[in-house]
Amino acid sequence: MRGIRSARGRKRASAFGALLALANFTQPAHGIWPFPPKRYSGNTLLEAGSLSVDSDDRVVAFGDFNGDQFLDLLGLGSDLQTLSVYLWNHEDYMYRKSAVFRHPQRVINVVPGDFTQDGKLDLLVMSQAQRSFQLAIDLYMASPMGGFDMNPVSAPPSTMSQPIPMDFNGDLKIDLLGIPARPSSGSSFKVWSNVWNSSQPNSQIFDVTNPKFEGAQCTLSNPHSNAAVDLNGDCLADLFLVCDEQNSRSKYFQIWVNNKADGFALAQLGRLPDGVQTVSFADIDRDGTLDMLFTTCSSVSSSTGIGSNCAINIAYNKQLPLCSSTTSSGVQNGKRVCRPPQELCTADPDFTFNLTPSSDNDAFVTIPVSDIFPQTSSSSSSLLVLDTSFSPPLPIPIKLGDANQDGFPDILAILATGSGSQMSLTPALALSVSCGKNVAGCAASGSGRRGWNVVKKGADPLKGIQDARSIAFLDVDEDGTLDIMVQRTGSQGQGNILFVQNNFYYDAFFLKAIVLNGACGSGLCSTPNSSAKYHPFGVSYSGATYKYTVLDTAGGRSAAQVGQLPQTSYHSLLTPYAYFGLGRTNNYIENLFVGSTKHTKQHFIDMEGVIPNSKLVIIPPLEGEDGWKRELYLRPGEWIPWVTVTVVAATIVLAIIVFVLHLNEKREDELERRRASHHINFDAL
Repeated sequence: MRGIRSARGRKRASAFGALLALANFTQPAHGIWPFPPKRYSGNTLLEAGSLSVDSDDRVVAFGDFNGDQFLDLLGLGSDLQTLSVYLWNHEDYMYRKSAVFRHPQRVINVVPGDFTQDGKLDLLVMSQAQRSFQLAIDLYMASPMGGFDMNPVSAPPSTMSQPIPMDFNGDLKIDLLGIPARPSSGSSFKVWSNVWNSSQPNSQIFDVTNPKFEGAQCTLSNPHSNAAVDLNGDCLADLFLVCDEQNSRSKYFQIWVNNKADGFALAQLGRLPDGVQTVSFADIDRDGTLDMLFTTCSSVSSSTGIGSNCAINIAYNKQLPLCSSTTSSGVQNGKRVCRPPQELCTADPDFTFNLTPSSDNDAFVTIPVSDIFPQTSSSSSSLLVLDTSFSPPLPIPIKLGDANQDGFPDILAILATGSGSQMSLTPALALSVSCGKNVAGCAASGSGRRGWNVVKKGADPLKGIQDARSIAFLDVDEDGTLDIMVQRTGSQGQGNILFVQNNFYYDAFFLKAIVLNGACGSGLCSTPNSSAKYHPFGVSYSGATYKYTVLDTAGGRSAAQVGQLPQTSYHSLLTPYAYFGLGRTNNYIENLFVGSTKHTKQHFIDMEGVIPNSKLVIIPPLEGEDGWKRELYLRPGEWIPWVTVTVVAATIVLAIIVFVLHLNEKREDELERRRASHHINFDAL
C-alpha cells in the first residue's frame, strides 16, 4: 500500500510539476502576445476618473492647442481669472497641464480660434469690463514656440449679449457678430471685422463695421442660442438669432440667409414658445437637413437653475427631400421637388420651421421630459437648465451627439429629482430610436419621425452622480466613440469632474471631419526664424457644413447633415470637429459634400467613396491659391489585427491544401508515367 501511495504521490507531484512548468512557460508567451490588452472592455459606460484635470478648474472650451489631432481642454480656475491649457497625452492616457496664465478681469467666456490665421489656436477672452453691463474683449495670440503672448490685443467691448464668431466676408478669417457697448450710427448689428495683418507692427485685430443685413433687425437676447449653421441647404452657413420681444418676456427667432457678397437677407422669423431655454441644432431624423431642438419650462428657479414642468421640443426643417433614385433630375413640371444625391448643396428658398402645435403639423413635436426620462420616485422629473454656480448663470442646453453611432443624434440631459437637501442632479442619456407604440416622442398609434429610449443598462456611472452642473460630448483619446464629460459641484465629495468612457457599440463605424481655415495653404506651416514645421490643425473654424449619403445594409440610401462648431457662447462646449456615426456597415460614404464660408462661386467640395473609421481634413484655398486639399487619416480598428490573423491563417491553410493537392497530383502523375512505361504496344508487334 505504501508503494502504491508513493507511486501515486510521485505521479501527482510529477503532474503538479508539469503544470507549474507549463504555467512558467505560458507567462512569457503572454508577454509576446502581439495585441495589446483592451483598456476598456464590455458593452457599457465606464468611469475614467478625472484624467488628471484639476478639481478646482472648470472646463470652458475644447480645442487642439498643439496640433496633434487630439482634443485638449481649457480650464478656468476657481478665482475665475486663471486660465489653464490641458494637453492630451496619448501614451499616459491623461491630460497634462501646459500653459497657465491669469487674466486681469473676471472671465465670462473664452473662444479658442485661429484669429491670426497662422494655424495655431489663439484665445479670445470675454471678461467683466470696468463698466458694468459690458464685456471686455481681449485676444491672447499663440506664440510660435508654444504658449501665448501675455500682451493681449484689446478690441471694442460688447454688451453682455455675447458676440459669436463667424466668417462674414468670405476670407476664412474669424469675425464676430454682436452689439457693441458703445453703438455708433447705423444698424444695431455690428461685425468685429478681422483686419489682422502680421506684416504690420502693432496691427489691430478687429475693426467694428456695419454688416450687410437686408431686413428688420432685432434686440439680441442674453443669454441666447445664436448659431452659424446652414439652414436652407446650400452648404453655406446662415445665421440663427434669438431675439427679445419689446415690452415682453417672450422671445422669437430670426434666420438670416447667407448671400455671400450681397450680405444676409432675413428669410424667416417666428415666435418661440413661452419658457424657451436654449436651442441646439442637429439632423434629428437624418433627412439631410438641420433641425431645431430646444427645451421649454413653465418656471425656472433663480437660485437652483432647475426648470419645472419641462419639455423637449423638436422643430423639423421642412426642405427638399432626397431623391429616391440617383438618375432622377429632381425636377418635375419645371419645379424642383427633390435633391439628387449628386446635388446635395442645392438651396431651398422655401425652407421653413413651423412651431405651431397642431395635429396636422408633424414637423413640430413637444415631448414632456417625464415621458423620455420616467422616474421611479414620487416627484416629477425636471431639468437643470441654468448653472447657477457661475456668475452670470450659464444656460445648459440639451447635448446632442451620436452615442451609439447609428447616424441619429442622441440626447444627454441633467435631470433634477427630489427637493431641498435631497435634490439630486443626475445626467441621463436617451438614444434615438425608430417610432413605435409606447415609444416616447411618438404618437399613440406608433407613428412619428423619431422616438427616444433612455439608457438604463450599462449607465451606472451616470446614475451614481447626484451633483452634476454641466455635461458635454467629446471623444477622449480619439478612439472613435463619443464619450461624456460631467462637471460637478463637488458636494458629493467625489471631485468636480468625471469622464465617462463610452464603450457602447464599439464595433460600429464613424467618420470625423474638420475644415481648416486655409492657413498655410500647403498644409504645413513654418515657424518664424526656425526650420520647424507644423500642421495647422488647431483652428476651431466655425460655419463649415457636411452633407453625405450612405447606403445601409439593406441597400437603402439616406442623407445626413452635420455642422462644425455652430455655437461658442456661454461655455457651449462643442468640439472643433464634426462627428457622425455610420452604423454597423463598412460601406464607403457614397457622396460627401463639405461646405465652407468662402464667397467664391464654388464654396463647397464633393467627394465620393470616403473610407469610414477615418478622420478627414479639408483645407479650402485662400484667394489666389489652387484648389482644395484633402487629407485622410485612417484609424486602425481593434478588429484589424484579428482580420490580419484570420487572413494569414486562411492563407496558410490554403497553402497547405494546395501543397497537399500538388503532392497528390505529382504522385498520380508519377504512377501514370510508370504504368505507361510498362505498357506493351501489341499493334507494334
